[in-house]
Amino acid sequence: MQHNHSSAYKVVKVKHPLRYIGSLIAVLFILILLESVFFNSKWEWSVFRLWFFDPAVISGLFLTLKLTFVAMLLSFFLGGLLAMMRLSSSWLVQSVAWFYIWLFRSVPLLVVLIILYNFSYLYEKIAIAIPFTEVVFASYKTVNALDQFTTALIGLAVVQSAYTAEIIRGGILAVDKGQFEAASALGLSWWHRTSRIIFPQAIRSILPSLVNECISLSKGTAIVYVLAMPELFYTVQMVYNRNQQIIPLLMVAAVWYTIITSVFSVIQYAIEAKLNRNQKKDNIIGRILRTFHKKHG
Repeated sequence: MQHNHSSAYKVVKVKHPLRYIGSLIAVLFILILLESVFFNSKWEWSVFRLWFFDPAVISGLFLTLKLTFVAMLLSFFLGGLLAMMRLSSSWLVQSVAWFYIWLFRSVPLLVVLIILYNFSYLYEKIAIAIPFTEVVFASYKTVNALDQFTTALIGLAVVQSAYTAEIIRGGILAVDKGQFEAASALGLSWWHRTSRIIFPQAIRSILPSLVNECISLSKGTAIVYVLAMPELFYTVQMVYNRNQQIIPLLMVAAVWYTIITSVFSVIQYAIEAKLNRNQKKDNIIGRILRTFHKKHG
């Protein structure tokens, strides 16, 4: 006769009293915080509601989004190019890329923007010419080339690309060296080797840092207020300078920036989930193929 020994034991759940105490403290803290913010008349939420969808604020928001996405695309392109240059076998190409990255990671964005804004004072004309000669093929007045938007865009892109380059380079270096050797053994060109084998594997380690940089860039656009450009923060600043309702208008900007960064976080989560699904599929296919080769090899 077989006895069921499992029924002779009583399963007792492990109690975690400190966990319940910690949860209670966290709930109390959240309630206190919510009460202090949303039930405090000095936050002036009625003013917040009045200005949140104001046409001037929405116009500034669209300009911020435009700056963010265009600067982001430019920084991806420049950063990818710089990363490839840093991995080049030529010491001169490596040195140029290293100097660029070192320079724009060292100089604050604010300084870069102010220098670019005064670029027409430093250089009256932009010219294509032979250095140290008077031979000029074409020239253009700098004051006509750099308006506020172009200045802000170039400043954001050149500074951001220095950080993006190191993220991409780090992701590529994280790929196993055997993958490089296998790709070379197949006789693939540099472009096919990078785009089809190396980069798809590097993207998993690149993506989280790259999205963080996109979030930083979206908030970094606020600094272009020094150019008197009517993006989100400058627009809010102009409004509260007139009506002196500083806190509620700053909250308008803060909530819009929070929404922008939240969208980036959702995009990051969706891409990472897709990459995880693809990796699991590749692992399953790999196991099936290995099993097949063992049986029929």
